[in-house]
Amino acid sequence: MASVYKKVRSNRVRTRLRRKQSIRKKVRGTAERPRLSVFRSLKHIYVQAIDDTNAAVVAAASDLDPAVRGELQGLKKRERAAKVGEIIGKRLLDKNVSKVVFDRNGYIYHGRVKEVAEGARKAGLEF
Repeated sequence: MASVYKKVRSNRVRTRLRRKQSIRKKVRGTAERPRLSVFRSLKHIYVQAIDDTNAAVVAAASDLDPAVRGELQGLKKRERAAKVGEIIGKRLLDKNVSKVVFDRNGYIYHGRVKEVAEGARKAGLEF
């Protein structure tokens, strides 16, 4: 991943990937405290809880999940992000995981990324 951002043309994406690299040097997920990684596209938001020691996804949620897609319809993107944060929080608490490390994935802690974190905290996760 050292030179991934050099292949991307967009300066905005390149700077985000550079920030992502510096964050990932410091943030590691374990089985007891997985890394809560957020990815946001222009339309959707995706969240994964990742155990980096075993290279496994503990839980995942997005606004495209068939179980919650109907209830998220008609909401604004920030409201959907907050709901996705609550969903991932509930799924992790069902698996007896209450503490996570938040990985904003190079995005600024603002808007939808912040709403995911606040929704997960509302569900009972500790950061």
